[in-house]
Amino acid sequence: MTPNGATTFDPNKVTVVYVLGGPGAGKGTQCTKLSKDIDFCHLSAGDLLRAEQNRDGSQYGELIRTCIREGSIVPKEVTSKLLENAMAAEIQSRSGHGWTDGKGRFLIDGFPRKMDQALLFDEVVCPASLVIHFTTTEDVMLERLLERGKTSGREDDNIDSIRKRFRTYYEQTMPVIEHYSNLGKLVEIDSTKSIDTVYQETSAIIRKLLS
Repeated sequence: MTPNGATTFDPNKVTVVYVLGGPGAGKGTQCTKLSKDIDFCHLSAGDLLRAEQNRDGSQYGELIRTCIREGSIVPKEVTSKLLENAMAAEIQSRSGHGWTDGKGRFLIDGFPRKMDQALLFDEVVCPASLVIHFTTTEDVMLERLLERGKTSGREDDNIDSIRKRFRTYYEQTMPVIEHYSNLGKLVEIDSTKSIDTVYQETSAIIRKLLS
């Protein structure tokens, strides 16, 4: 937050869309396609955290590593600051439609996962314009994650970590979903369908937001 009480980024210039869903719901897949087609910057909270844990000299590395292994949520200040820094870097370096004069468009994937993260980011960094929630069954998510785990190299793509991540999602992220639903900012999409079908629905919602 700036000294005058405003958020770091002006919500009239910067569009933030939170993309939520359980582990394996398809958040990253859809965000990757959207970022290519509609010139959004896709920021994955999980990817930023994994990069930070492996960065030489990181003061948060061991904390992040423990949280990822246990399927718990990294403290709000850490994730929020990593996202803020990444957003600032993108706004400074990008150009083109939607990226001039301090403007920017961000799909933030896998964040906020907890109410304190949501409140901190909206009040200090930039309030979300929209929240997309991808829904599917736990069986579908488990199948997708175990398949991904064969090649991902991610230490949390194993059955024990996955079960912990499901529990964390239901206990701590669902209240976030309800919060944005009450604010009238939530759109839910059934991501059990094919990737292309889900993408058609998702991209239509994003284009409407920008129109």
